Amino acid sequence: MAIGRKKKTPSRVKYEQKRPTFSFRTYKELDERVQAVKKAAGTSNTDIVEIAVGLLEIKVAKEKEAKRQGYEEAKKLYMVPYLCCECGKPIAITSPETKRIVSKFLTQHGWGHKKCIERTLGP
Repeated sequence: MAIGRKKKTPSRVKYEQKRPTFSFRTYKELDERVQAVKKAAGTSNTDIVEIAVGLLEIKVAKEKEAKRQGYEEAKKLYMVPYLCCECGKPIAITSPETKRIVSKFLTQHGWGHKKCIERTLGP
């Protein structure tokens, strides 16, 4: 312990653990805006941070949900599952090796664009 410093009481240590210091530097214009909001709304810095964090949590949750929905839509559109020959559960083709094998199989067995096939075989 440094010379001249008092030893903290257990209650003070517990208080500081539950209420950690949060400090940062800002720029003048933002500080003025914060001070104006505090004065107009009668709020504290903690209130402002709680509100801002809450709004950001909502934004992040919405973005996560949008990504999840986008993934589900893409999965429906583009995933080509096949059934396991043992258990019958679907398997998604995801590994590069499996994709290469499927591509080779489809090519060897004459798969192509519908229009190309019709042009070759006739209507």
